[in-house]
Amino acid sequence: MIVNQWVPSAHRGDAVGDYAIVLRDLLRAWGHDADVFAMAVDAGLSDQVRPWTDAEARDGDVTLLHFASASAMSAAFGTMPGVRVLVYHNVTPARFFAPFDVGLARAAGAARLELEALAGRVDTALGVSDFNRRELEALGFPHTGVLPLLVDLDRLRQAPRVPALEALLQDGLTNILFVGRLVPNKRLEDHIRLAEHYKRYVDVAYRFIFVGRYDAVPGYYEAVRRMVATYRMLPERFWFTGPVPDRELAAYYRHAHAYVSLSEHEGFCAPLLEAMAMDVPVLAYAEAAVPETLDGAGVSFRPKDLEVATELLGGLIYDTPFREGVLAGQRRRVRAYDRDRLAPALREMLETVTS
Repeated sequence: MIVNQWVPSAHRGDAVGDYAIVLRDLLRAWGHDADVFAMAVDAGLSDQVRPWTDAEARDGDVTLLHFASASAMSAAFGTMPGVRVLVYHNVTPARFFAPFDVGLARAAGAARLELEALAGRVDTALGVSDFNRRELEALGFPHTGVLPLLVDLDRLRQAPRVPALEALLQDGLTNILFVGRLVPNKRLEDHIRLAEHYKRYVDVAYRFIFVGRYDAVPGYYEAVRRMVATYRMLPERFWFTGPVPDRELAAYYRHAHAYVSLSEHEGFCAPLLEAMAMDVPVLAYAEAAVPETLDGAGVSFRPKDLEVATELLGGLIYDTPFREGVLAGQRRRVRAYDRDRLAPALREMLETVTS
């Protein structure tokens, strides 16, 4: 059976494209003819992802569209022969972008309308979390399910060392890490406020590290940087690295004392899994799909009281019994996402929707 996957954009380090590649490898191992096609492909992925303009992109017995943004793929997908399976990774609501970039807010709104238009034109719609599945159900998709997100955690666990970077990270400061695009739903401004509380009530020897693209919403990134100056904090204590290769990402995880997520909208949040796999204690605001992804692991809190969050963060870093208990729970949780455990359920789901 030919099983093709469509991804609007394939970027290295992006959870959607990475998932499609892992899923392709599983499909091939199960005996299927499988490929990933994208409209835009990073140069470093040209050996893994094929151009969507290739005629073979339309030859699938089954076609999976990974949906996270508006694209020309959606209209074409709705008319494809064979079985059509939508894999929904979530669309960030437009309200997060509106104060910083009207164009991105419009694009988010267009993506939501595009998603709704597919409700009667697919055979099955699958969310990578039940949070996403419930959204599909609310939009009128009649046949929904959950296709568990596969994250290649070994790429971090087995990454080679980066001695120069790791030496910098071992200078006596506490490393508090965030990984992901610097976009408004991630609420990076709350990380700056958290840093102010941490400096006042826990310790002055801190460093907040933000790993990920910061050019998606330039006005938002500039506003976050201005907050550092507004609070009169040392700018060198806030690192904005941009995207990094896996070996450097692994180094940041390896030397992080805690991982913090204050996001207010997530369809899954793969960095939570990465942090747990790298034995970094997690502190997360319990919103959207985050409670489902953690399932009791790490430390989550709600409502968003940053004074409470500061106390919890200090405990994760300095209270050894508390920290060790949290890490033990995270190790149990991350085992549920091992590929060998997820693959049978994944195979059964795909066989059900494609039969």
